[in-house]
Amino acid sequence: MILAVISAIVGMGWGIQMSASGDHGLSVAHAHLNLLGWVGFAIFAFYYHLVPQAAQGRLARAHFALAVTGVVFIVPGIVSAVQGTGETLAKIGSILTVLSLIAFAAVVLRPHRASAPSRPAVA
Repeated sequence: MILAVISAIVGMGWGIQMSASGDHGLSVAHAHLNLLGWVGFAIFAFYYHLVPQAAQGRLARAHFALAVTGVVFIVPGIVSAVQGTGETLAKIGSILTVLSLIAFAAVVLRPHRASAPSRPAVA
């Protein structure tokens, strides 16, 4: 959730900067930071909080690593692509982001032992 909040702060600050300058040329990168960083990481955090068993193990750690690395590559990669200096980082970030979502899907679909809900004692 910390990464979600950081992404939101940076993304919103970037949006304000674009608005103040009147230059919205990098709005696609800004949108990806807000969507993948703020929204995506928040959804992941909520799921792992609601299903703590899902956060255990190598698959969840791989998902997290892929998600973070994907955002770290895709956002500057989109900036680079928009500025015409290359698309390699954006392509790598895109692949990592898709792999991250596939890993998250596997985490979600994996059976988890749910603890029995506590019931009040009947008198």
